[in-house]
Amino acid sequence: MNRWLPGCVAGLCLVLLLSAGCVSPAEDDTPSPGTIRAFVEDARSYAESIGKEAALSEFQKTDGRFTRDGWYIYAYDTDMILLAHPYEQASVGTNRSGWTDIRGLPVIRIGRDSAAEGGGYVAYLYPRAGESGIDEKARETYEPKIGYVAPAGEGWWIGSGMPLADLAGPGEGEYPAPVRMMVDLVHAGTAYARAEGPDAARAAISDRAGPFIDSSGHYLYAYQYDGTLVAHPYLPELIGTNLIGRRDPYGMENIRALAETAEAGGG
Repeated sequence: MNRWLPGCVAGLCLVLLLSAGCVSPAEDDTPSPGTIRAFVEDARSYAESIGKEAALSEFQKTDGRFTRDGWYIYAYDTDMILLAHPYEQASVGTNRSGWTDIRGLPVIRIGRDSAAEGGGYVAYLYPRAGESGIDEKARETYEPKIGYVAPAGEGWWIGSGMPLADLAGPGEGEYPAPVRMMVDLVHAGTAYARAEGPDAARAAISDRAGPFIDSSGHYLYAYQYDGTLVAHPYLPELIGTNLIGRRDPYGMENIRALAETAEAGGG
């Protein structure tokens, strides 16, 4: 029998996390995605008032007004040439269109396209800024982050990000409650499969009225490790189809990445 892996839709989790707010990271013990958006919008207003070159000079500083407590602003032009980054100064002036995180996500391309649409949130993996800066070659330092990008003027855009773990409030553990709900749902699915068997689990996962669609809109799906979809409440027509080579608009083979992550122990 082929092994299979359950998963939970992650996109909905980010939607649940989004909120509005206009506080700086220094003013809020538990920041939110709205905090990072307000931080970027503040930097955009600053650039509009002081001008592009002066703003880039400020964003570049490790001790500037927008670089503090692990928070910072980076800037790119629409050709994805890095214009400013306080912790990647050696890369300023280089084209980063081909840069990906350790899972292969083309973060800069996605950021450019999101900014071109007026701005938006981006989820990715990246090292946390520390006292010694950031080492993009240190794969073990990458962690989930949520960022926000926005146009800053004609031909350029800015962004910032925060570790997902920093969104957790007191008593919430490693991740904030909406993410924990998603993780718990996956664990519930695997426990159900062990107790009831894979056939019963696949049927329950595919049931829109079943136990694996929660009140917040999270739901489970399941694949075999070879990429064959075996359970999904909203894509019944694709059950039995091998999707291992399916690519998203950025060329990412997401099902392959999910299988590799699950086979490595989950994440």
